[in-house]
Amino acid sequence: MNDKKLSLVTDFYELTMSNGYFENNMQNTIAYFDVFFRQIPDNGGYVICSGLEQVVNYIENLKFDDDDINYLKSLNKFSDGFLKYLKSFKFTGDVWGIPEGTVVFPNEPLITVKAPIIEAQLLETMLLMLVNHQSLIATKASRIVLAAKGRPVMEFGSRRAHSVDAAVLGSRAAIIGGCIGTSCTYTAKEFGTIASGTMAHSFIQSFDSEYDAFKAYAELYPDDCTLLIDTYDTLGSGIVNAIKVFNDVLLPKGFRPKAVRLDSGDLAYLSKKVRSILDEAGFEDCKICVSNSLDENLISSLLDQGAQIDSFGVGENLITSKSNPVFGGVYKLCALEKDGKIIPKIKISENTGKITNPGFKKVYRFYSKDTRQSFSRCYSFT
Repeated sequence: MNDKKLSLVTDFYELTMSNGYFENNMQNTIAYFDVFFRQIPDNGGYVICSGLEQVVNYIENLKFDDDDINYLKSLNKFSDGFLKYLKSFKFTGDVWGIPEGTVVFPNEPLITVKAPIIEAQLLETMLLMLVNHQSLIATKASRIVLAAKGRPVMEFGSRRAHSVDAAVLGSRAAIIGGCIGTSCTYTAKEFGTIASGTMAHSFIQSFDSEYDAFKAYAELYPDDCTLLIDTYDTLGSGIVNAIKVFNDVLLPKGFRPKAVRLDSGDLAYLSKKVRSILDEAGFEDCKICVSNSLDENLISSLLDQGAQIDSFGVGENLITSKSNPVFGGVYKLCALEKDGKIIPKIKISENTGKITNPGFKKVYRFYSKDTRQSFSRCYSFT
């Protein structure tokens, strides 16, 4: 992300407001802004905070080059003084953030920015973009991981993500939310997590027979052999050919199969049948992995049906948070400094949900000794 030019990835009103601050001699006024959200996605009870690392990287690298200044000047909206200010822009303020991976709740600040008002204002769009997206995906991943009841969950969604950054940072957020690995090789490289994946149906279709495909794969990866068994007929040929390859290739080399994967059909029924066939063939240690449009609700349903599944690959419903694809984080002014004193600021609305919590705050987390349930309180320093 550091090699991208992001200075103008901002809502235009951040710039028009900042020009207004400058023209009214307010550029040195210290302002406090909070990033917070009002509602929990899917009524899930909690949110997993994510995106802080990218926020810090963005702030540290934010600057406006000649090309940016020339474009803004061409719009005839901004004063020469303001454009000169932008040309030498460097963030000088302070940022407080809740650590990534922390459970958070509505109306408590995830990030607080204290800075000269123009510096703070210009951060709004990118901070919300980074925190909203990653917190949404981390939270969805956490719910899916909880539904799996201790079984490993792998993030498989890159091809369904809405952009390159959505794939890379989304899979990063999924790891923060509890996934053990990702199919996105770039994410695995950049963030030091596990790259996960074996084969697609096209690999099997490209050989003369399913057996030949399984055999070729097993010979290449005898110590990490996972076979996709639903290309043609899961029970009639897939599991039969897999077991034949296990016996013909792996056992003579001294290896055991890692897993078989199911990607279609009645996953509960098929997993039970496959488990029985594997056990009868002496491969009790061979795991069963499933994929195919999974989410927390389907995973819970499969396990309630007694499905014999050891791990899950979850793609589109995770990487897009399909059930609730918008995280409503906001960036609101909560205080200004005047003559060394912090002056709280509040937004009033007929919609009570939009009334803001004023003042420079600190969040405390409390736990019930009896139930171990947690709740938060925000206390203002003003």
